[in-house]
Amino acid sequence: MNLLFSNDRQGQYPPSWYATTAHEAPAHPELKGSVRADVCVVGAGYTGLSAALHLAERGFDVVLLEAHRVGFGASGRNGGQLGSGQRQDQASLEAMLGKDEARKLWDLGEEAKELVKGLVSKHGIDCDLKPGVAWTGFSTRETDDLRGYAELLQRDYGYDQVTALDADACRALCPSPAYKGGMLDMGAAHLHPLNLALGLARAAAAAGVRVYENSHVHHIKEGGKVTIQTGQGRVEADHLVLACNGYLGGLNRKVAARVMPINNFIVATEPLGEDAARVLTQDVAVADSKFVVNYFRLSADKRLLFGGGESYGYRFPRDIGAVVRKPMTEIFPHLADVKLDYAWGGTLAITMKRLPYLARVAPNILSASGYSGHGVGTATHAGYLMARAIAGQAEGFDTMARLPTPPFPGGAALRNPLLVLAMTWFSLRDRLGI
Repeated sequence: MNLLFSNDRQGQYPPSWYATTAHEAPAHPELKGSVRADVCVVGAGYTGLSAALHLAERGFDVVLLEAHRVGFGASGRNGGQLGSGQRQDQASLEAMLGKDEARKLWDLGEEAKELVKGLVSKHGIDCDLKPGVAWTGFSTRETDDLRGYAELLQRDYGYDQVTALDADACRALCPSPAYKGGMLDMGAAHLHPLNLALGLARAAAAAGVRVYENSHVHHIKEGGKVTIQTGQGRVEADHLVLACNGYLGGLNRKVAARVMPINNFIVATEPLGEDAARVLTQDVAVADSKFVVNYFRLSADKRLLFGGGESYGYRFPRDIGAVVRKPMTEIFPHLADVKLDYAWGGTLAITMKRLPYLARVAPNILSASGYSGHGVGTATHAGYLMARAIAGQAEGFDTMARLPTPPFPGGAALRNPLLVLAMTWFSLRDRLGI
């Protein structure tokens, strides 16, 4: 079974608040027949769109292939949070890799945020980009950890955009009885993820990228020239960029061994009106300290967009709203009976250490994926780094490629059952407050 076709209709955006409020998305043709390109990019999410755009701006002839529509996957369905740094915090990276390497990764993470903000500005992308992401904790210990992390960023990284929140300040920002404190990062941001993807697609097409939708890649022949086969066409290219993330399937076994698709779910409530102030008093996004993170923000029309819950198979649950309502009402009990106007799922990808997997899987094939919930900035940046690497400037790509990304134990046959066991344990820890 292929995740590309397990839960969605061919060539259609899944029903979501994002799809309903998206800007016009002109259709691109299906690839038919044979074409030639300097670079073929497979996957038109943030990674592929960014790679294609930056390659075209450097003068490369680029073909971009997408099995459905541009921004169809996680890039058009996620929580819309543009976070600082990497998915792992700097203290963990210092312990894992040393302070020098951790500093390089912090700088690359800051470059990723500025890249997204710069692309939005340069190309006039209307995606409701707003500053501010808060991290919240459920216990005094977690609150102390977040305060200590804010102090580490200020002291060791010179990052002055983050402020610790004590219990009163946290409650003033987010009046949930569940949270005991946290930190607010005004250098981070939130946005409409599908409109960002559509804006990048328009910019790429304007730069000369040949974009083909409904063009499912089912076979790749490696060699001095790479041949990429779709249902109705074929591309021969000097270079190939794999930008498939959770939808890679069996296109590359080395990547598939290290990058695991999982499903995450979001709801959009009915407009809350004045009750929106009982959720958030500022126009910022929130992510909390649970292992399976709850994340949320308010839409422009005062809906609560709340993400929570995961699954580890091919199929989404039948009642996504019921899955997400449970954690939502733990955070906001007064919303137990609120009407849910939209509920949708998406497939992202994780790695063993929750760090992205960038690799040169063949001399002329680059891959980037496994953003582990930190993809808005990291994926866009990964596309940029791959474009630079193909152009002969590989320093940033090589830094990211050095990250430890071991294969999942047990291979494809056992990684799902083992992951379910691990996630069940961490979910139990969340419930017990361990």
